[in-house]
Amino acid sequence: MRFQFYSEALDNVPKLSVDGTVSNSIHFSHWEGNTTPAEVKADTSTEIALNLVASPNRAALTQGIELVVNNHFDTDGVLSVWSVLNGERALEFRDLLVSAAEAGDFSEHTSDDGVKVSIAIQGLNQAGSDNDDASPLASFLAGNRVDDDSQSYDLILPEVERLLSNVNAYESLWRSGWNHVASALEGFARGDSRVVEHEDSRISLITLAPDLSQWLMAVSKHARGEMFLIATPVSGGWTYRLDYPYYSWAETVVRPEIPRRDLTSVLAVLNTKEGVGADGWRIDKREMTSAAKFFNADGTLGASQLQPDEVLAVLSTQQVQTTTF
Repeated sequence: MRFQFYSEALDNVPKLSVDGTVSNSIHFSHWEGNTTPAEVKADTSTEIALNLVASPNRAALTQGIELVVNNHFDTDGVLSVWSVLNGERALEFRDLLVSAAEAGDFSEHTSDDGVKVSIAIQGLNQAGSDNDDASPLASFLAGNRVDDDSQSYDLILPEVERLLSNVNAYESLWRSGWNHVASALEGFARGDSRVVEHEDSRISLITLAPDLSQWLMAVSKHARGEMFLIATPVSGGWTYRLDYPYYSWAETVVRPEIPRRDLTSVLAVLNTKEGVGADGWRIDKREMTSAAKFFNADGTLGASQLQPDEVLAVLSTQQVQTTTF
């Protein structure tokens, strides 16, 4: 097996499309529109790759194709590619590989070491985030900041087994990010940040402690709704965002499908209550799992005058129609 970062020059070449989905390829991916064989499907592409290398039908599933490609860089992409390239040896690290992929793609904290591995590979660019960090590991190995996806793969793939075998040796790459994640988790444990589930509306009301950063994994760990109403107190009111669960952009097998909601009418009601016309509560799909936010006129996050329970009441009592993802 050999890896090459995808480019249009490979369009007519038979290949295994691992994580990303590209044409003229056999898919081993959880991305929307994939044609991954049913017998190896799983929630992350890394777990799909592990199912592939463990399968007695591996040769038939890959049809003898040796070229492995991906069209983007992230933790799940790196680890799924590495798993296919390394075959059964990857199974030794199965739990850690899956945990790291879940941290990177779904902002989930299923193990401390999984989160640390993901931070080392892709930084704190988690699902639902608008961060655009360079890979700490690729930059460390190169001795300078690396923003090129193809170069990042070339640098990291030979280093993956050492990272998985001794994540503590790479502490300088994950320590700062882990401290932010741990602080958010501790804030929920202390009750500084809270989640209240509303079963009828299937909405999780999350109130975050002020000035909290890197809260995505803490929210993902505690919230169970089909939509997250996330409120943070600020001077003059509250900032708000509506998110879907952070795995919901992917095609999943174990995690349930989350329908997208038509929020047009409820946002209109909220804006009427705010007295801000149509410039406050707005649909926002710039992030993969974001639904709406409360904005200032200049497009920055604004301070709403409504209390969290008031917003929840509108979202809960209005007729909300769902749309397919």
